[in-house]
Amino acid sequence: MRLARILIRNFRCYKDEISIDFDDMTALIGKNDAGKSTVMDALDIFLNDGAPDKHDASKGGDAKDLSITCEFSNLPDGVVLDEETETTFENEHLLNAAGNLEITKTYSGHLNTPKCTSIVAHAVHPTADNAKDLLQLKNPQLKKRAEELGVNLDGIDKKVNAQLRHSIRDHIGDLELKSIEVPLNEDNAKKTWDGIKVYIPIFALFKSDRASTDQDPEAQDPLKAAVKEAVKQKEIELNKLAQHVEEEVKRIADKTLEKIQEMDPGLASQLNPQITQKKWESLFNVSITGDEDIPINKRGSGVKRLILLNFFRAKAEQEASKHINAPVIYAIEEPETSQHPHNQRLLVSALLDLSADNQVVITTHTPMLARAIPDQNLRFIYHNEDDFREIYRGGGETNKWVFTCCGGSPFGIFQALTTGHHNETG
Repeated sequence: MRLARILIRNFRCYKDEISIDFDDMTALIGKNDAGKSTVMDALDIFLNDGAPDKHDASKGGDAKDLSITCEFSNLPDGVVLDEETETTFENEHLLNAAGNLEITKTYSGHLNTPKCTSIVAHAVHPTADNAKDLLQLKNPQLKKRAEELGVNLDGIDKKVNAQLRHSIRDHIGDLELKSIEVPLNEDNAKKTWDGIKVYIPIFALFKSDRASTDQDPEAQDPLKAAVKEAVKQKEIELNKLAQHVEEEVKRIADKTLEKIQEMDPGLASQLNPQITQKKWESLFNVSITGDEDIPINKRGSGVKRLILLNFFRAKAEQEASKHINAPVIYAIEEPETSQHPHNQRLLVSALLDLSADNQVVITTHTPMLARAIPDQNLRFIYHNEDDFREIYRGGGETNKWVFTCCGGSPFGIFQALTTGHHNETG
């Protein structure tokens, strides 16, 4: 699965909805405070199940409509959603008119602690009676629906929701397909969303302004990303294990309450078994230390950045050798920081290698990096004095226009855009 586009609305500087397309390698360029880091943070919130903070809602916008949309292409041929049997996004009518998976998360940006209030798929979906709500129905409800409609269930496994839904849709015939929003955080559709999340790309964000801690963040976060990726590869099996444990614990807890009810009904009425789960990656701690166990974060900034650089180089080699199918998005803010020009050239090579098998998103002010990246992979975030923002793809007349609009400012990357070997219009 590949990230094709993000749409952001009422989030920080993006009050009006803005859309950005992504390639295998995408470089976000723009003046300071143009909104590059905001795009990175929006992706982080969406892809890593995070939440905005109380100051993230756009000033003057609708804080209750703070939304982030991600659209995905290159979808897997088969997926496991709300049970173990394989189905497809297409068969479940979860794709938009372009054949992509498009998901919007909306957050309560008006609250002190914003939360995700809605998850929907923008899809060409059935709107006919008895067909539009099938993803929300649990197995007993699906069987009841099939019985009420007189659906022939011969030859299917009635325990498999996907097969029940398929039979019901076939029986109805005209599904009255229309582009609508399909809820994914209501009733049984929550399981569908849990299934979808398994296939959504891993997002590893390495920020340029991270604080210094005893365990160096520049070394720590890439290793954490490696842990997350390893867990992602076994996520389906781990989720099955977690579900098994939860069901067994719930069964014995319910039985315990039954026994207490026999002896002390008052006490039993006060008890309510609760089961919580931690993320699998939280089970692992990773760190890198220097000579004499000195934390790497106590070394020079160039050394710390070299660790990050060589993590990416190692990942590129690992991906190439193992041909891992798990999608990964590496997002790096100003990766060239504190690096010698020689290391910057190595960095470009490493990022391009990574983008051969995974997606890479960077922000940069460095002319050399911009010149080494093809025009079609550049995204210029235009920001004028009225806080108007628009996205322009690099190349052609855009490069000339960008430099002209900057009025000869010292923002060096524009000079690079008009003199780089990929450009024909500078």
